[in-house]
Amino acid sequence: MGLFNRKTTAATTATTAPGAGSVTTLEAPAFDTATSAVADITGDYALDVTHTRIGFSARHAMVTTVRGQFNEFEATAHVDTANPAASSAEVRIKAASIDTGNGDRDGHLRSGDFLDVETYSDLVFKTTAVSRKDADTFTVIGDLTIKDVTRPVSIDFDVTGSARDPFGNLRVGFEGSTTISRKDWGLTWNAALETGGVLVSDKIKLEFDVSAIALAAQQA
Repeated sequence: MGLFNRKTTAATTATTAPGAGSVTTLEAPAFDTATSAVADITGDYALDVTHTRIGFSARHAMVTTVRGQFNEFEATAHVDTANPAASSAEVRIKAASIDTGNGDRDGHLRSGDFLDVETYSDLVFKTTAVSRKDADTFTVIGDLTIKDVTRPVSIDFDVTGSARDPFGNLRVGFEGSTTISRKDWGLTWNAALETGGVLVSDKIKLEFDVSAIALAAQQA
């Protein structure tokens, strides 16, 4: 289902020492095959924050990619597979929880040059429209608010499986990403490079790896 079915096993051929012929090896799938505990994932869900990643990546100095994530957030969602337009979600992220693995960089991102977390504590996403792209993919359109600036974004989410965990919880997985221009939210700080270009890319990729737990009424 979803992303887990997209990578198939492929054969590759490697040449050994002269006269020894070649060896064919198999490239293994990236992950085990996803499970599907329920045929219809319609229902109300809460995010399992300990098994969910809300991340981002940006180009640094025009030569490499810096990745990070937010460590504190909460979200609820309603999924309606028969009538996707009735689906909805709201995500609230603590701006100060930004984490790129470098204290100095994180401090700069929390400052007035970027997120200004002392003034604007939360980033908020609220859906405005949901449609079904295909059997495993939902297109989610919503308003993203950063520093009191609200603009629409569109994200394609793949359903990556459903499972009943050892504690009896019904879980559903989603993965999605989108690219935004940070200047659209007033995040314009930058520094010019002597060789041309800028220190931080304007384009930011947002990445979502979501584990959602069905609310109690659906668990039976």
